Parts: sequence; C-alpha cells; structure tokens
Amino acid sequence: MTANAVNSKAVNGKEKPLSLFHLSWPIFLEIFLFMIMGTIDTMMLSDISDNAVSGVGAANQFMHIAILILEVIGNGAAIVVAQFLGSKLFYEASRITALAVTLNTIIGLILSVAFIFFGEHLLIILNLQGEVLVHAQKYLAIVGGGIFLQAIINSLSAIVRVHGFTKQAMFVALGMNIIHIIANYALIYGNWGMPKLGVAGAAISTVGSRVLAMIVFFWILYRIVHTKIEWKFYISLSKEYVTKILKIGLPSAFEQVMYQGCQIVFLFYVTFLGEASLAARQYANNISMFIFLFAMAVGMGTSIMVGRYVGARKPDLAYKQVFKSTRYAFIGTCIMLVFVVIFREKLVSIFTDNPEVIELGANVLLFGIILETGRSINIICVNALRASGNASFPLYVGFFTMILLSLSLGYLFVFHLNLGLVGVWLAIAADEWARAFIMLIRWKSRKWEKHALVSKEETTTVAH
Repeated sequence: MTANAVNSKAVNGKEKPLSLFHLSWPIFLEIFLFMIMGTIDTMMLSDISDNAVSGVGAANQFMHIAILILEVIGNGAAIVVAQFLGSKLFYEASRITALAVTLNTIIGLILSVAFIFFGEHLLIILNLQGEVLVHAQKYLAIVGGGIFLQAIINSLSAIVRVHGFTKQAMFVALGMNIIHIIANYALIYGNWGMPKLGVAGAAISTVGSRVLAMIVFFWILYRIVHTKIEWKFYISLSKEYVTKILKIGLPSAFEQVMYQGCQIVFLFYVTFLGEASLAARQYANNISMFIFLFAMAVGMGTSIMVGRYVGARKPDLAYKQVFKSTRYAFIGTCIMLVFVVIFREKLVSIFTDNPEVIELGANVLLFGIILETGRSINIICVNALRASGNASFPLYVGFFTMILLSLSLGYLFVFHLNLGLVGVWLAIAADEWARAFIMLIRWKSRKWEKHALVSKEETTTVAH
C-alpha cells in the first residue's frame, strides 16, 4: 500500500470491516520478529559465554519493567483511541495520540537517567556477582540509557495498530530486525573493521535499530490519522484525556509490573540454584515466548476489535468475539506445545552445549503443558477487559494470584520441596490458571459494559 493510498483511506474514513485474522497475523509476525531479536541476541552472546547470556537476561528483567511502565501511556492511549475511533471522534483521537507521545517521552527520559545512574545498584540487589554482574551492568547502562526511544516507539506502534494498520507495524519490526542482526554481527564479533564489543555491541545494536524504527513510525503515523496531528497537540495537555488514558494505563501497567516483579523474585530464587539453573531459565524463557506468541497476537487483535465495538456501542459483538478468540488462542498454543515438547532438548541445545543446562531447560519446558494452556486463556480475557475499559479488575485479581499465591508456592516448591526450576514453572502456572478462570467469569458476567470510555453524549454529538 502506498503512502498516498494509506493517507486517502485514513482521511476519508473508509476502513475495512474489523477482522481478527487481518488484524492478528501481522501482529503475530511483529511479535515474532521482536522475539527473534531477543533470541538472536541470546544465541550470539552464548558464543561469548553462558554468563554473558545470564547477565543480559538479568538486565532485561529491569528493562521489561521499564517498558511496562511506559505502557501506562502507550496501551492506555491505544485503547482510548480505539474507542474514540469506534465512535467516529477523529479529532479527539488525534489529540490523544499526540498527548501520548509527549507523556511517554517525558517518562522515558526519566527512566533513562535512572538506569544510567542507579543501574548498578539495582543489579546488585538481585544477588548478581562476578562476570554475570559485569555483563549486566554494561548492557543495562546502554540499553537502559536509551529506553526513552522505546517509550516513543511504544506509543506510536500502539496507535498505528489500533487504526488497523497492523501490517505496517509489522514491516517496521522486520526492518528493525534486519538492522539489528547486521549490527550485532559487526559489533559483537568485531567484523567488517568494527571493534569487538561483545555484550556492549549487542546493546549498541539494539539502541541504533530503535532510533531508525522511531523515525519510520512517525512517518507512518502522519499518513494514517483521520485528522492531521498539529504541533500544538503535543504541548496541549487535557485533564479529561489524561484521566481517560490513566484509567486504563495505570491499572494495566501496575498489573504487568506486579507480574514482572514476581519474575524478578523468581529470578532471585533461581540464583540460589546455581549458574546452570540461571542459564537454563533464560533459555527456557526464550523458547516459551514462542509458545504463547499466537495467543499474544490474537489477544492484541481482539483488544482492537473490542475497543472499537465498545466505542461503537456494539457490546454483543465484543462479547461473542472474546469466546471465539479464546478458542483460537488455546488451539494455537496447544499446537506450539506439541512441537516444543517433542524437540525440547534440541531447542535448548541451540543455545548451549552444556549438558546440565540442556537437561534443566528441557525438563522445565515439559511443564509448559500446564503453564501455557492457562496463560493462553488469560491473555485473551485480560486484553478484552482492558479494551472494554474495565482495566482495574485484572489488577485486583492479579494482586492475590501473583503475589499471595504464586510467590508463596514458588518459595515452597523451590526451598522446601526441592523441586528446583520446575517449582518456579509450577508456581507461575498456578497463577495463570487462577486468573484465567476468574477473568472468564468476569467476561461472562458482562459487568465490563458499564466501563466504556466514550460517553453516550459524545457519541450522540457525532451522530448528529
């Protein structure tokens, strides 16, 4: 699709009917490409040492939390924009888009400064030592220092997707990966006359590819919005719009921060199991991401559809769509599980030739049968509840199932029942299944319908 065609379609408001397939398959490929980026980093760094992989994995725990903080604005704005687009309030949607970019940039710059000056202290808290700590410090200083770039990308990509241009977002991800792989090859190993930088090379490559992605996303954004984004929109703060964004963004981000916080605690548990378990956990996590990849894509596509349907005052369509999406996600996850379980040892051996690490990683992947099936249901239902405007409910439930249930079980399994890494997987599975069951009940109750972000008065004004 040419730029002119994209712009003409957006301006005239002639959009195709919503289709889960057409929304989700580019999201699937986009997420796949981002996961490939992390996996390629891991594979290339494993040529240096398992400790380099463990260090980057530990640093990325904090990076994940930072990105989730940025999603307060990015995801919140995306859902608000989706509902306003469903209500045909295009001018307001453009104002919210600009506001989201400004707010996320400010938050991103604050986080960048924090990582540069306090990153070492955060890593020491995790009980990291020796070579693992050195690698983690190096990576966190560079990638964390440039986290403001990801802040801007998060806002732009989320807005581009809710406008229905998921394919364009996917192409940007493809470009990022190609540049990242080339730069990794040059900077990690010192090829083509470049210095051999190891972990620092992977970090510089990540930051450089994000700069280019940010530029392209801005170019796309200005060609798809229905109402042109004016410069004044970036500096015009609206209490009403900020409140709507935070109503979705804050609970969503807190829920995800809680989840990643639990993962950091689990990482802390694993540090007591030794370096082999640390490396096996990282490799198993990299492989597990591909298991729930399909569910993530369907969940994001469903979120766009639910947001549009709720904004258009069509709750029945939203209600039915979630059950269809849940079936698709569950089936897709099961197919991936069969593949991973059969080839689990070979998959782990891609990253390492250490027999102890391979055995540990393959063992926990087998227990993904329990974990990932529950996660697939949970992903769809949580995304749908957020998109409907009922983002606070998953937060409240998550507090009990993540912190009180999974962390307690993890401590019991690891330190008292001596289940090792398997105990961590089982504890996470208990949380996923508990939340999946509760979220399904909430969706069936239809109590989420009263949480729409666009009022009847605003919709009526546009209709007339």
